[in-house]
Amino acid sequence: MPPKPRQRDIPKIPGAVKFYRIAAYVTGVMLLLLIFEMVFKYTPLQLEMQLGGEGGFLVPKDSITTGFNLSTAILIAHGWLYVVYLFADFRLWSLMRWPFSRFLIIALGGVVPLLSFFVESRMTKLALREHAALVADAPNRPDQTTPKPQGASA
Repeated sequence: MPPKPRQRDIPKIPGAVKFYRIAAYVTGVMLLLLIFEMVFKYTPLQLEMQLGGEGGFLVPKDSITTGFNLSTAILIAHGWLYVVYLFADFRLWSLMRWPFSRFLIIALGGVVPLLSFFVESRMTKLALREHAALVADAPNRPDQTTPKPQGASA
């Protein structure tokens, strides 16, 4: 039987799920933007995205001189946001004490386009269902320490 979350970690689970959900959506959207950027740049279109420069929003590759290079910004932002996504993945995985294979599946969600949305939905439902069962079972857990009544001597 796989290990269950520690009693002291049960109250942290909803916050970890919320953080993971936000990170999954942001990473998924950034990955979609990255796919569009790659299509523009590495297909026969040979275009890059810029903001505020001469020539409009889409300009020929390697010709951005005056505007903000949105293509490079998307690459950098997705990379750093994926690190945040991995942190959220690790936090949820470690609190839930899931098998390592589940950590890897969640991590793939930030790499495979559109997968983060499906993985997020599945893992959120799973984590919240397990959390509800843990909360309902909390009075019966043997690892729970019962506080001593006030005024009781040690």
